Amino acid sequence: MTVSPQGYERGSRRAWIAVFGGLIGAFMAILDIQITNASMKEIQGSLGATLEEGSWIATAYLVAEMIAIPLSGWLSQGLSVRRYLLWTTTAFIGASILCSMSWNLESMIAFRAMQGFFGGALIPLAFRLILEFLPDDKRAVGMALFGVTATFAPSIGPTLGGWLTEQFSWHYLFYINVPPGLLVMAMLAYGLEKKPVVWDKLKNMDLSGIITMALGMGCLEVVLEEGNRKQWFSSDLIRNLSLVAAINIALFIYIQLKKKEPLVNLRLLRHRDFALSTLAYFLLGMALFGAIYLIPLYLSQIHDYSPLEIGEVIMWMGFPQLLVLPFIPKLMERFDGRYMAAFGFAMFSLSFYMNSHMTVDYAGHQMIASQVVRALGQPFILVPIGIIATMHIKPHENASASTVLNVMRNLGGACGIALVATMTDNLSREHLAHIKETLPAVSSLANDYFTQTTNVLIQAGSDPVTASAQAHAMLSQTMTQQAYIQAYNDVFYMLAALLLIAVVSVLLIRKPGNKA
Repeated sequence: MTVSPQGYERGSRRAWIAVFGGLIGAFMAILDIQITNASMKEIQGSLGATLEEGSWIATAYLVAEMIAIPLSGWLSQGLSVRRYLLWTTTAFIGASILCSMSWNLESMIAFRAMQGFFGGALIPLAFRLILEFLPDDKRAVGMALFGVTATFAPSIGPTLGGWLTEQFSWHYLFYINVPPGLLVMAMLAYGLEKKPVVWDKLKNMDLSGIITMALGMGCLEVVLEEGNRKQWFSSDLIRNLSLVAAINIALFIYIQLKKKEPLVNLRLLRHRDFALSTLAYFLLGMALFGAIYLIPLYLSQIHDYSPLEIGEVIMWMGFPQLLVLPFIPKLMERFDGRYMAAFGFAMFSLSFYMNSHMTVDYAGHQMIASQVVRALGQPFILVPIGIIATMHIKPHENASASTVLNVMRNLGGACGIALVATMTDNLSREHLAHIKETLPAVSSLANDYFTQTTNVLIQAGSDPVTASAQAHAMLSQTMTQQAYIQAYNDVFYMLAALLLIAVVSVLLIRKPGNKA
């Protein structure tokens, strides 16, 4: 066993600087997932892209990120963590600058894929630095800081993106990565120990695992991101990609379980505590990214909020947790982490339940209370669950553990967005059909509404024929709005129920100290 030189030990000043550098890098990478969403209209207009074409700007980033995360363990072990992080951070900065210089949709998609691939390495390695560079009694502090990157970054992404585009231009969504990126490089260069390249590790690559993982996870991400827009399996593209994804993911799992030195050690999932923690991570990603997708959609569709107004509501899911996070490590010393995580998931579930009784008057101000409840619950999840998941993990398993947990959170996010988008569309159609069926039963009220609206429009200057047509359109719009509100209520209720599964899963984890 090689002993690190003085200054590189766990918990040293250099170790903390390296951890903070990794966390800032992860924060940048997660922020960039959401930061373009609020400004997509401006980006599409500048590049001459349609709404459907523009969706590939976000999809390209997520697909590349999903492929990069499983590769990070193998590459960081072969190149060394220091060299790999410095190279990927440099490339991430370069890709960000190239995104700002994009001249058409194709170039933007290519550069966003590069940005996602190199940014994807920063997320699991930040988690791994906490496991390897901090002593056990400081791991809760590290997990609290990682919680900021995992939940705070996506919460403020739309707000920051909308503000930068409104005050400057969409190009600054990418320029903003340069200063913190350079700081990350300096911190990592100072904090991480120089180590030689392990050529045997690089040469002994799991080529079959890499190919099947890239095809399987890449195609799955495209299916989840684009499926709802393309009507799922009515699209040849989605059917074909689903088949490719299913075959390659099955082959990848088979290959990883058979190899002595797999790309990702999936055997970790045989441990009950780790498997249950992984399920909780998946449901957390589903709920977190589902909320970040659903709330802006509701506010823009029902209340016609601008991107900046939406950001001002979403940020309440981020900032309050900063008040709670500093106290979580101390609470971990006094309370069982399983119960803290269960409490956090219960708070998260309650926040969705609070959003499941919305009416047409339920807008941004009414949403703040549920957002605060959600924000207060998140720190109780991320810190304990990160420690519980890795409490029986051996040092050489850190890379795989970090990879599995982060992939499952990201996959949960993609599944959550796909689920809520599909459910909202389908349920809104069902509710609209039901409203139209019941309209004859309340025809007197509908006729009164129609007559009053027509008279108001005539008084405003419209002729009777035009006023009648406008009144019909307004009645149809009102019914559609009510159908969507009911659909949003149903989806929020569904997410609340799903999070109760996470409550049960963390309570089934064995007490710390009892090996699975």
